[in-house]
Amino acid sequence: MKKNWLGVSAAFAIILFSIFAAQCQTRTGIRGKIEMAPGWKSVLYLIEPVNFSDISASYSGRLVDSTIILPDGSFVFQLPESGQIKLYQLCIQKTGSRFFNKLEDTPEERNFFPIVMQPGTPIQFYSKADQFLSQARIEQPSPDHRALMQLRDVWMAAQTNFQETVRNIDDADENAILAHETALERYRASLMAFADTTQSFYAALVAIRWVSPENDYERIPEFLASQCRRWQAIYPGEPYTLHLCQMAHPAQLPVMVGDVMPNVELPMMDGKTDSLYHLLGPKLTLIDLWASWCAPCRKENREVLVPLYQETKDKGFQIVGYALDSNEKGWKAAIAKDQALWPQSSHLQGDVSPFLDLLRIRTIPANFLLDSQGRVVAKNLHGEELSALVRAYLEK
Repeated sequence: MKKNWLGVSAAFAIILFSIFAAQCQTRTGIRGKIEMAPGWKSVLYLIEPVNFSDISASYSGRLVDSTIILPDGSFVFQLPESGQIKLYQLCIQKTGSRFFNKLEDTPEERNFFPIVMQPGTPIQFYSKADQFLSQARIEQPSPDHRALMQLRDVWMAAQTNFQETVRNIDDADENAILAHETALERYRASLMAFADTTQSFYAALVAIRWVSPENDYERIPEFLASQCRRWQAIYPGEPYTLHLCQMAHPAQLPVMVGDVMPNVELPMMDGKTDSLYHLLGPKLTLIDLWASWCAPCRKENREVLVPLYQETKDKGFQIVGYALDSNEKGWKAAIAKDQALWPQSSHLQGDVSPFLDLLRIRTIPANFLLDSQGRVVAKNLHGEELSALVRAYLEK
């Protein structure tokens, strides 16, 4: 009997097609459209942050794939199915850019958007080349993508407010540093609140990085530590969690609220040394980190600390100053001129400060409020906020 080779071939072709179709169905796709604009390359890059610090970091991450944006704006990524949830960043670059991972950081030109790939779940992504972040939209978004788009809106509002505020700060004003710090605190606050409340692990990670693109959490170590505790309890073995918690290790962070301040020997203005704990007040002590050359520090001496000290020193309040000075004569002259007549200390080594190194602090003005046992009850408060807390604490 003769075989029907045509029928066999057709059946074999159907089998091959079925196998191919099944393989295609196991691939996770990203497709959509980008409205192009002059000055932008018709290429999309898919970047994987290798570790926590790579998230939203310029010139970081691994290039997973790239694809051409067609003349009608459409694009397609087809990725092998990994079976794992993955955080990526879609990124577009300006014409002439030699890098796939250069990230712009203004609200108008931020050129990347984080996406979360879930096994077997395709993504439909739409945006504009010159407003990539602000116009990003994902159809039928997953909970992670809804959270990421919400975070985008929070960031844009916070960043716009911050830029408007700092534009109005006169850098020549002695209040400029504290005014800039206040504006930065407001910017961070909304992003920190989002990270504290979102149920999306990946949106929280992005929010933590957007709080400080420079990976500098000196002023907010408590926030970083709390995020480590939160996600370590839920995703203890996740690589991002492990790296986040490495950064949040107490040995890597400044002394935090709730910590006990180390009892160190300090070189005092009279040439003797004294232990920090011996200098503590009966109820509350302000450790004030300042310098004679620091204009906002000097202003706070005169306008806040001197009157507060005079008002409360007999009620259990103490101030201990520590200065980043190198010139003994200039340091003592500043103390006398400001009438900052509380215990004053300095190693007189300028920026080389054993005390600040111990506290893991690099920037001033900074301060710590300690209870009678040396435990930190608050930190980095200034002006009326500081005065109000001291008065309320002493009335307890």
